[in-house]
Amino acid sequence: MPTVSVKRDLLFQALGKTYTDDEFDELCFEFGLELDEITTEKELISREQGDCKASGASEVVLYKIDVPANRYDLLCLEGLVRGLQVFKDKIVAPRYRRVSPASGEPQRLVVTQETLAVRPHAVAAVLRDVSFTQERYDSFMELQEKLHQNVCRKRTLVAIGTHDLDTVSGPFTYTAKPPADIRFKPLNQTKEYTAAELMSLYKTDSQLRHYLHIIEDKSAYPVIYDSNGVVLSMPPIINGDHSKISLKTKNVFVECTATDLTKAKIVLDMMVTMFSEYCAEPFTVEGVEVVCPDGSTCMYPELAYRTERLSSEFINRKVGINESTESIAQMLTKMCLPSRPTGVGDQIQVEIPPTRSDVIHACDIMEDAAMAYGFNNIPRTMPRTYTVANQFPLNKLTELLRQDLAAAGFTEALNFALCSQEDIADKLKKKISETKAAHIANPKTAEFQVARTTLLPGLLKTIAANRKMPLPLKLFEISDVVLKDETKDVGAKNSRRLCAVYYHKSPGFEVIHGLLDRAMQLLEVKPAPGEGYHIQAEDDSTFFSGRCAEVFVRGKSVGRLGVLHPDVIDRFELTMPCSALEIDLEHFL
Repeated sequence: MPTVSVKRDLLFQALGKTYTDDEFDELCFEFGLELDEITTEKELISREQGDCKASGASEVVLYKIDVPANRYDLLCLEGLVRGLQVFKDKIVAPRYRRVSPASGEPQRLVVTQETLAVRPHAVAAVLRDVSFTQERYDSFMELQEKLHQNVCRKRTLVAIGTHDLDTVSGPFTYTAKPPADIRFKPLNQTKEYTAAELMSLYKTDSQLRHYLHIIEDKSAYPVIYDSNGVVLSMPPIINGDHSKISLKTKNVFVECTATDLTKAKIVLDMMVTMFSEYCAEPFTVEGVEVVCPDGSTCMYPELAYRTERLSSEFINRKVGINESTESIAQMLTKMCLPSRPTGVGDQIQVEIPPTRSDVIHACDIMEDAAMAYGFNNIPRTMPRTYTVANQFPLNKLTELLRQDLAAAGFTEALNFALCSQEDIADKLKKKISETKAAHIANPKTAEFQVARTTLLPGLLKTIAANRKMPLPLKLFEISDVVLKDETKDVGAKNSRRLCAVYYHKSPGFEVIHGLLDRAMQLLEVKPAPGEGYHIQAEDDSTFFSGRCAEVFVRGKSVGRLGVLHPDVIDRFELTMPCSALEIDLEHFL
């Protein structure tokens, strides 16, 4: 959940009422938020950097408020105050409007064909006659950062640029050029750089270096020019210094470049709706005409309102209350969802404003109704149906086995369900194509590329991380693996496995074999061919030749045990022999 820091006194001034800490905590809870911490800037710096660094820092009280990740409209003081005031019936939810400029022709942003290969979408708007104070300016900048980290996914989906419109002249052009052809003075710098030089410059920057990877491998970088060739920004990295906004800025040009057009629209709507209250005509936003590469034109921001209809019976049934249609409509209106009974049965017409992009389905509206009613006010009721809870058979079997394997002297390990391709293939002397592995489409790290198809690599990596522990190391894990299965609706299935390893100066095959016998004894399977269990010699590249056996239960193969091949041990950075057992537990249900 994102955390919003607001100055307590400034917040109370905007709310028009002073609360005690407990009272405001209760108000936050009623509204679906959480007052996470009450602190000061000095206390924060002291805690993170030490008392010497905190000397001279502000001692103004800060409220740190946890906001739901999908409520982008509450990520700044303006949106938070507006939501709370509507909730407390102090004001009516404002209506946001897109207006035409007084001069007649709207500003225009032309998107060229070159952007399609790097960052294809752009939207824009103008906040006209804005009145900034230091607090409003700080909030404006902080909202951009909060959106960048949240819905923008660290600028990979959307990057926001804000500019002083009076320092540039339209129409604007959004294009892409080779790095050597882009030259401008970036924000807070004293000289001009080429785009290639900037990428080198920012590699050591504590903030911007995290965004370089988004475009650094591209042959062309996105850039926005005004009609005089002045660079406004090189998204998603840095704005130009020429058009930076300040406390004196009156007209703000807001542009969002994106790889996802829907997210761009949401972000632009959030930026302009939150701060349009400071315009000369509050809650109005000047539209910008965006010309797409195919020649089509669109006006932004959309500021789209839509209506949904649902019944009060649906809300009463889902929440567990018994309120009238009029009462539910009033509750939804308190949550910035203007609502009214339609007069047709118990139907309610709900208007979804552009600030509530989180409302997608009827269940989202129902959740807001429950919040407005108060979760603590929902009466407790006995279930209408009589049911007897029962543990899932596979989990019950798993829990019983865990206890007895621990009693046998083995220590349980719990590893990640994702691993690298190398862990389940190369290190085990197998080909990745033979593993039936489910691959992650966009892995964020080489350690989490596929869902594991065997528990063995996780246990071997656990041993490698604990080599200093006294020998022998005896570990086991009972967890799921994931295997591709075309017969399943999702294309894969989970399979519950038991894996155990013994690591010592000698291989200890007899120890692992003894553990198998104990497990079969617990599972009530007798050591006999046919209806019991038996082991049979098998060749497996993961195991030492002649030291591997396949486990058969009632004629079916359920797993393998043996002494690991020296190459496998070496690839997991181990130095001593190791024997292992892995069986499928679902055969025993």
